[in-house]
Amino acid sequence: MKSTAGRMSADDLIGMSLAGLAGAYASRKLSPVEVLQDVIAHSETVNASINALFCFRPDQAMASARQSEARWKSKVPLGPLDGVPMTVKDSVAMVGWPYFHGIGANRSLPPSSYDSPPAIALREAGAVIFAKTTMPDCGLMASGISSLHGITRNPWGLAWNTGGSSSGAGASVASGAGFVSVGTDIAGSVRLPAAQCGLASLKPTHGLIPHLPADTMRMAGPMGRRVDDIARLMTVLTRQDERDTWSFPADGTQYHDRLDRDINGLKIGVLTDMGFGPAPEAVVRGAVETAGKLLAGAGAIVDPFLSPLDYDAYAPIDLFLQVRGYLEYSALPPHNDSARDINPYVREWCLRGAKHSGADLYRALGQIGKMKAALLGAFEGWDYVIAPTLPVVNFPADEPGVSRQNPLEHALFTAMFNQTCQPAATINMAFDARHLPIGIQIIGHRFDDLGVLQIAKTLESLRTVTMDWPFQPRA
Repeated sequence: MKSTAGRMSADDLIGMSLAGLAGAYASRKLSPVEVLQDVIAHSETVNASINALFCFRPDQAMASARQSEARWKSKVPLGPLDGVPMTVKDSVAMVGWPYFHGIGANRSLPPSSYDSPPAIALREAGAVIFAKTTMPDCGLMASGISSLHGITRNPWGLAWNTGGSSSGAGASVASGAGFVSVGTDIAGSVRLPAAQCGLASLKPTHGLIPHLPADTMRMAGPMGRRVDDIARLMTVLTRQDERDTWSFPADGTQYHDRLDRDINGLKIGVLTDMGFGPAPEAVVRGAVETAGKLLAGAGAIVDPFLSPLDYDAYAPIDLFLQVRGYLEYSALPPHNDSARDINPYVREWCLRGAKHSGADLYRALGQIGKMKAALLGAFEGWDYVIAPTLPVVNFPADEPGVSRQNPLEHALFTAMFNQTCQPAATINMAFDARHLPIGIQIIGHRFDDLGVLQIAKTLESLRTVTMDWPFQPRA
């Protein structure tokens, strides 16, 4: 087996689109075996500085790559991901792989005995999974800090945060350690790290991508360097799975083949003030407004979107997550509550959940329902809304969030749309003076995931920034 290094540079190889990779496999210019060799070598090198991957399995991945190579030679690939080296998040269960949920106290747990639906879909599509990605404890911090994994760092600037909870997925894909990844999103956990790491991503309509354990708030979602790449993941991941009671039948949409769209006449709102919580930094607001101007220049009808929320609509979501976190914390294996076993910020926050009564929780659910109805009502008459992904550009790598007291406070622009179950994509639209990425959200109506991806693709083609990916992580 020989490397592709003699044919093209490592940066050219790992920077390829999935469409380009599939074309090279089909023409026999590249082999899945050769590509995997180079991707693993690169991933092991960059991981020393970003700490985004764990549980490398090169032998298992190589066996999958050889099977893919045979299929491409026989001209019978399994689909748009056949032979693609990629990763999945710690919280996506796969038989025989660890499932730690980012928690040090779980380090001795046996491997998973079941496959979550995304794992099944990827395996059936011929994807080559070579490692898992890091995440913070319980997935309850929008930051790259974990009691088990340590600090995951942003390759655009190692002093800066990846966001979370799909922290390792964001950092690894941005640095070329795999072409795409699957994350999970409960309050912004796919979109936040995608924005902070310059990626495209999608939190799908709830139920479109099944996931386990079944949940009313969390779902899996694709992350990649291009809209086309995440669309290819969507084509593969959408399916029904009866184990997830919220899932619904896939309609066979080939997302990656339907991204072109004339946006003339579409009514698109620009949301820059959620009505509560931290206001966006000027440079973040500017990125959203610039996106609006680009869409207007392409023929869309673009106007301000006024949030119907004039109270802290995140507070009841935070209460719900505290109770959820306390239950997970209470069920951990025996441990001593050291920082090596459970992140102290997460522990303190989860312990607040013990103070809430059943009535408190039920009241919070009612408040969430009120918010959901108001926000969905405000969307009537609009085709899409664009908004910040988070109100700041970034924060230091060793911080749990913008706020230490409320580590998820900066998720106010994302968490609402987990509750409404609407699809929301991210795309990088700008860089700040430190050359750190600034991502924005595109939100659509339920079941219009294709439309959301089409608007994201339009913005990707209109943006003026150059994505000089940090395949060599930057200090």
